[in-house]
Amino acid sequence: MTDIKWHQEEKPKMRVNTREGVTYLTYPEFDKLPGFVHAFSTRLGGVSEGIYSSMNLSFTRGDKEEAVKENYKRMADAAGFDMNDIVTSDQTHTANVRLVTEKDRGNGITKPRPYTDVDGMITNVPGLVLATFYADCVPLYFIDPVHRAIGLSHSGWRGTVAKIGAVTVRRMQEEFGSKPSEIYAAVGPSICQDCYEVSEDVIEQFKENFAEEQWDSLFYGKPDGKYQLDLWEANHQIMLEAGIREEHLSLPNLCTCCNPEFLFSHRASHGKRGNLGAFLGIKKTK
Repeated sequence: MTDIKWHQEEKPKMRVNTREGVTYLTYPEFDKLPGFVHAFSTRLGGVSEGIYSSMNLSFTRGDKEEAVKENYKRMADAAGFDMNDIVTSDQTHTANVRLVTEKDRGNGITKPRPYTDVDGMITNVPGLVLATFYADCVPLYFIDPVHRAIGLSHSGWRGTVAKIGAVTVRRMQEEFGSKPSEIYAAVGPSICQDCYEVSEDVIEQFKENFAEEQWDSLFYGKPDGKYQLDLWEANHQIMLEAGIREEHLSLPNLCTCCNPEFLFSHRASHGKRGNLGAFLGIKKTK
């Protein structure tokens, strides 16, 4: 297996699992919650070739459809769920969060999605597995063990400015009666501040949507007029503001761009890449 570069700290915050030849990541804190299944894929263990090698989970980037379907099967088998139970997002960098029901089972995998512009999903249906996709943007996981409900959202810089993490928590409150203090959450592998250079127009939007006392922890300017933006810390602050308890929140120290052989990165590959997948489901009760 390729060497993994953990960000700043030596101790990994995620568990690296290899099963049936497929390598994927899990959160130790989530593993303690019975009745749920979760995973974050890596590039390792699939059948795709070239720039998609090998565990590409995107049907829309030019890879062979049969290869992508085989990758889904391998990923699901390794992580312990059925690929036919997956429901996929239709990501367009919105803050739209969709309630997923039984009729959505298989959307994007076994049948076409009947919706567009969905970057986040929530459900309380046992057996469903939510799936969102990444190659530098930020995965956000939510588990309510009390009401047996989950949420999974894709948060790029636009989603972060729009605070999709808080939107997801609010939707879980509305639909399931979830209490933010009881929700366990995680910020997934994504691009780190050292790798994420943005222009001033992006920073202006962060200034409009985050309190001034937060700015120093979120970004810093450089002599060339560009900025380095910390999406991890931004989503950390969003989670806390939404009522997630610090002790219930898992943060990453794994950067996609720093690990281009292990994880897909849009920036590191200059757009020539596949997609990683975040998966979160509620196990069926026996």
